[in-house]
Amino acid sequence: MKLKPLKKFGQNYLTDKNIIKKIISEFNPQENDSIIEIGPGTGALTREISNKVMQFKAVEIDTRVIDSLVNEMPGLEIINQDFLKLELAKVYPSKNKIRIIGNIPYNITSPILFKLIENRFSVHDALLMVQYDVAKRMTANISTKDYGILSVLLNYFADVKICFKISPNVFYPKPKVWSALIHIIFNKQTDSKLEDKFFINVVKASFGHRRKTLKNSLTNSIFADINLDSDTLKLKRRAEELSVSDFLELSTKIKEQLDGRRD
Repeated sequence: MKLKPLKKFGQNYLTDKNIIKKIISEFNPQENDSIIEIGPGTGALTREISNKVMQFKAVEIDTRVIDSLVNEMPGLEIINQDFLKLELAKVYPSKNKIRIIGNIPYNITSPILFKLIENRFSVHDALLMVQYDVAKRMTANISTKDYGILSVLLNYFADVKICFKISPNVFYPKPKVWSALIHIIFNKQTDSKLEDKFFINVVKASFGHRRKTLKNSLTNSIFADINLDSDTLKLKRRAEELSVSDFLELSTKIKEQLDGRRD
């Protein structure tokens, strides 16, 4: 099957069999898993996984790909939809948490990650190929140049690791950047008193003006009217100097002040 990758869908097809084997080994699909593949492309991963499990569905927006894959693998279930618009909780009727794998379009990496966070109660883990620079931001340590919104949020909601780097040479066409395989496991217990969206908004607001102090960033955000002068030590620091627990404390204080206004 020889399909021309389309730039508008961010398609770079995986071609190296050794890399494919390493990816499958890391994912380790089990017979009873409920799996969704994002963007099967030419079926490099699809062929290796679909016959190992009882519940496998691929999500593909490109109808050319669907026709080719179904011709090659009759019975393969493909959802012709934008993954970002898919209701994950409704894909499988069983109560099994979903496992997700994919060589995803790099231009929508962040929206996909936020969608997974939003659906974390329905998702067990995700094994994704992303741009290497993004992978570094996802796993960065506090007070480093890569530490930011993705680092904080993924650390709060999940365990994340970089499995290995991937050369541009294993894709067609070759991307201009190195890639990495990252494994996200949604196994963290979060603060039950804080809504996920609220915590996310606080973290995003804090990094709104990265080179400024936390107080300046918050003053220019949706939390502009919050009075946190009592927390002078943290407010004088930049967001990149705050740990996940610091952001949790900050979010709790903002929430308490907002709740107090409603009483």
